[in-house]
Amino acid sequence: MACIRKRRGKWVVDYRDAAGVRRWLTCETRRAAEIVLAERLDESRQPREPVVDPDIRLEEYSHRWLNLIRMSVKPRTLDSYQQTLRLHLLPVLGPVKVRTLARGRIKMFLATKLTSGLARNSVRIVHATLRAMLNAAIDDGVISANPADKLGRSLKLVTPAAVRQEEIKAMTREQLSTFLATARAASIPYERRHYTLFLLLARTGLRLGEALALQWKDLNLVNHDIRVVRAISAGRVGTPKNGHPRTVSMSTQLGTALLRLQVERKTETIKQGWPEMPLWVFCTAAGTPLDESRVRKVFAKILKTAALPHFSPHGLRHSYASQLLQLGESPQWVQEQLGHKSLELTTRTYGRWLAKRPIRGGVNALDEVTGSKVVAKIESGTPDVLEIPDSIGGPSRTRTLDPLIKSQLLYQLSYAP
Repeated sequence: MACIRKRRGKWVVDYRDAAGVRRWLTCETRRAAEIVLAERLDESRQPREPVVDPDIRLEEYSHRWLNLIRMSVKPRTLDSYQQTLRLHLLPVLGPVKVRTLARGRIKMFLATKLTSGLARNSVRIVHATLRAMLNAAIDDGVISANPADKLGRSLKLVTPAAVRQEEIKAMTREQLSTFLATARAASIPYERRHYTLFLLLARTGLRLGEALALQWKDLNLVNHDIRVVRAISAGRVGTPKNGHPRTVSMSTQLGTALLRLQVERKTETIKQGWPEMPLWVFCTAAGTPLDESRVRKVFAKILKTAALPHFSPHGLRHSYASQLLQLGESPQWVQEQLGHKSLELTTRTYGRWLAKRPIRGGVNALDEVTGSKVVAKIESGTPDVLEIPDSIGGPSRTRTLDPLIKSQLLYQLSYAP
């Protein structure tokens, strides 16, 4: 029987959820408790049978959850979940029953992680992992609400957009020019062959995994565009990050470099006696895609040779977006090129690089598009002098305005000899 009772100055809602498990929720006021009770009663009227043991413990449920999502998330995301569970969640919360996980206990667990010296972003990942798993527990009927929801905001685990923008490292035009020139002039042939890859990252904004997964059939060297349909993550070929293919534009400089690379690859195919040219645009001597870790090592070495500060290959993507926005390019077009899910994500990430100069003519440009006739030129006299009409749509000053005078003049004219 659901009820509300007062205890120690608080109002406690006592009820059973849809799975028949008894619950207690504490509220500050009776009115809040009544609202909560009404919501929980609505939920309890939709009984459901848990697909797993209602008393399942977090460690056991985590194995079920990982198996369920294995085919629906990226390999790197799955690895992150597994590592977070092994290092942080299971050692502390593993023996706890999922249905007894209280919001206060989770909040204390996360706060302890923060005070222990774990980086705030790492704690954010721990919280995100637990929240995602408990959302699945709702679908399985183990719990009716997620106790980990909205804790990231109260613990300030979410970095403000302005701070995230400041943390993004993008090369200036001068730094990027120096980096590409150094890559092109590298003394070791193996490192020099990475120049076209780095140029592509800087001129298209592709993620490194998307660039390494490019095949020659994805390039249209006539129309100067590239079709991004796959990505390599953790050595496995899959879809791009947002799950959807996209088409990106190719600059003239990049088109010339890719055409030169294609000619070199055809020549190498004949010289090596390969039965056919490798499918991958950027490949090893064996015709397999380049290894991401090796590319990062070459990238770091070129940065050191060029005496540039630390950047990651992803910094070339940031450089691409920031420089286009600084030049006044449409944020929506940049969003489509980057493959972001929303324009909000693009502006939230690169907002500080948006061009802020006024348009030509400023607010005066608004007057030109209204279509209203604000001023009129005098028909006779000096053409450069403008006259503001006294009455829009009425007769001009060259005509008699008083209808009585007008009628008298017409009467006199009609009887004139």
